[in-house]
Amino acid sequence: MVTFEVKDMTCGHCAGAIIKAVAFVDPDAKVTVDLAAHRVHVEAGAATTAVLGDAISVAGYTPVPVAVAAAQSAAAAPRKGCCCG
Repeated sequence: MVTFEVKDMTCGHCAGAIIKAVAFVDPDAKVTVDLAAHRVHVEAGAATTAVLGDAISVAGYTPVPVAVAAAQSAAAAPRKGCCCG
């Protein structure tokens, strides 16, 4: 399963467009959308993460795989702890 953070997904219409885009490239994929969290969870059939992300991009949205989004957030966060960091 792959999860994308799609911050520009704001309504049911957006979710429907993303589901349709994923189904176009992978008809066997199972898509779950969490609008409040701006997350799209895809249990892919045959498509790769890159293909799924490209399909969401072509639909007009900005998908970021969650592992990448988490790494970007961690890198941007101020360091806490000892003075050696």
